[in-house]
Amino acid sequence: MKPASSIDIGALIDRGTWSGYQRRLVALSALTLVFDGVDLQLMGVVIPEIMRDWAVARSAFAPVLAVGMIGMLVGAAAAGIVGDRYGRKRTLLGSIVVFGAASVAMAASTSLLSLGLLRLVVGFGIGGAIPNASALVAEYVPARHRPLAVTFAIVCVPLGASLAGLLAAAVVPVFGWRALFVAGGVIPLAAALLLSWALVESPRYLARRPDRWPELERILARFGHSTPADASFSDSAEALAGRATVSALLEPSFRRDTLGLWAAFASCLLAVYLGFNWIPAMLTGAGLSPTLGSLGITMFNFGGVIGAIAGALAFYRIGSRTTMIVMSGGAAAGAAALAFTSLGPDTSTGVLMTLLAITGGLINAVQTTMYALAAQMYPAAIRSTGVGTAAGIGRVGAIGSTYIGAWAIEGGGSVLFFATVALAMVLTAAGLSTIERHIRPTVSR
Repeated sequence: MKPASSIDIGALIDRGTWSGYQRRLVALSALTLVFDGVDLQLMGVVIPEIMRDWAVARSAFAPVLAVGMIGMLVGAAAAGIVGDRYGRKRTLLGSIVVFGAASVAMAASTSLLSLGLLRLVVGFGIGGAIPNASALVAEYVPARHRPLAVTFAIVCVPLGASLAGLLAAAVVPVFGWRALFVAGGVIPLAAALLLSWALVESPRYLARRPDRWPELERILARFGHSTPADASFSDSAEALAGRATVSALLEPSFRRDTLGLWAAFASCLLAVYLGFNWIPAMLTGAGLSPTLGSLGITMFNFGGVIGAIAGALAFYRIGSRTTMIVMSGGAAAGAAALAFTSLGPDTSTGVLMTLLAITGGLINAVQTTMYALAAQMYPAAIRSTGVGTAAGIGRVGAIGSTYIGAWAIEGGGSVLFFATVALAMVLTAAGLSTIERHIRPTVSR
């Protein structure tokens, strides 16, 4: 017998309220990305310590950082497709277990080879977490709140990276760099166990699987939606996209936006990871203390938390196009100012940290809100694939940062280093300007 009613799950959630339960799910998803950000930054903050411990040059770490980025590239692309096909929650938790276990193992590393191989595994897990967490958040909330919710989640990556810098400043002098890797692995592993119970699967994913409709009905009830006992579920967005494959992202209706997004991701992640990977080593190499090196990367990351939230709020009034292009231009200007700032023991710490906070804040704000843009650009059927592939393509820029950063510091010091960051953000603005499916303002000015 045909069911008495059919419910469009996307329309139901998009027209509904943002309940307290949905907010808690967003917060829990965001928590996974705090751990992601901590593990992402650990390698960068311990490089100066390992250099001294193992008596190796700074340039020797470029391959270690590069293979980590390769892992993130593969992990983001693969886990995005896996999330669309087999579930966002399952893939997210699996990614956390991968990078948590590998981080613990890194504490026992005795060579750059073992460090690099384990960093490859860590990168695979980190890369897989971000697209699935952002897709989960996007599908938990109504469309009008999606940019803010996704930004709130993704901003936890630079927040976690900031915590890594603070943790390093407190822990390394007392316990050594290996203790950071232990903490960076054990805590997310414990959290993954708890989140397996506390998180729920994406309602839009469940709507495509009739055998899981009873589970979907229970989730919708907690969202505040009552459904008939004989209801069936569908998603009108499914008609806009086919099977979750990369080729679907390059269909004529998506091609221009996809290519523009990929270009923006690659250039912005080049700037982000130039900072993540090299700022502590560059500052200490210029004669500043290791504590100031850790503080510098903390300021670079923490500014992004404020900038990203401000950017997401600006989406409501002026949309994403103007907001993101202006932030990219501001980041380029900040990097140019840093290029003309002399670094050394006599450097004004206040001026340096302020510039790092502003520049890093704008760079991270653009990168973070780019995930919100990607999540809004693609329909549910290919959302994880779209976000994951963009993040994966972006890792080309991140991989390049491992060698470009070493080349810039060795060849031209802070001047060439920050000039490279500025150029990357100019290219980011160019990529963003080609995208047509920007988020439109929802509040009248």
